[in-house]
Amino acid sequence: MAESVSNCVKRIVDKSPFIHEMLINGILSFSNYAQAIHSEVEKAYGKEVKSSAIVMALRRYGEELKMRTMKEEHSSVEYGIVMKTNIFDLNLVRRDSFISKLGSLYGQVSTEKGDFLNITIGSHEVSLAVSEKYRNLVTDLAKEEEVLNVMEDLVALSLVFTGAFLQTPGVVYEAVRRLAWEQINVIEIVSTMNELTFVIKREDSMKAFDVLQGFLGAK
Repeated sequence: MAESVSNCVKRIVDKSPFIHEMLINGILSFSNYAQAIHSEVEKAYGKEVKSSAIVMALRRYGEELKMRTMKEEHSSVEYGIVMKTNIFDLNLVRRDSFISKLGSLYGQVSTEKGDFLNITIGSHEVSLAVSEKYRNLVTDLAKEEEVLNVMEDLVALSLVFTGAFLQTPGVVYEAVRRLAWEQINVIEIVSTMNELTFVIKREDSMKAFDVLQGFLGAK
């Protein structure tokens, strides 16, 4: 029985440890490499093969190798996913006048009852992601401030880890890479000792949930 294009490509890749590693690390140019091995693939396959078919085979094999590597390296990392909806996001210029008001916000948001609140204070900007029901409060606090961007109808997806999350290289990269692969734009990223949270648009929430549910091989 004749080999498939996919199997021909796998055999060629497997002959070169260097190419194999580049594919795992995501630094191989699929189109350039497909062109380089085009004639070899056609010889192994026994007939003409389109470049696009070789590129697709390389892409799929790269995903397979990365998943295999992730399962081996992150076998001790287990997690669950928590979704919170109706998130409001505000970005504004950092000023002491606004930072001094944050205490009143902390005092009213009840995270123990399921409310969501994340405040990131950068060198020049402040970002707030908070449950929609506190939108009026946040808007009042920012009334005299320079607002840069406002987004609503967002969702927070939190990965709650029980394994060695912070001590395991590549977890954040792999999650972000898979979201980007599915054209899911991340509005905010929040990382703590045992949690990794992505704030995204509601329209992307179910696709993102499916992606994150299996990105470390979880069931």
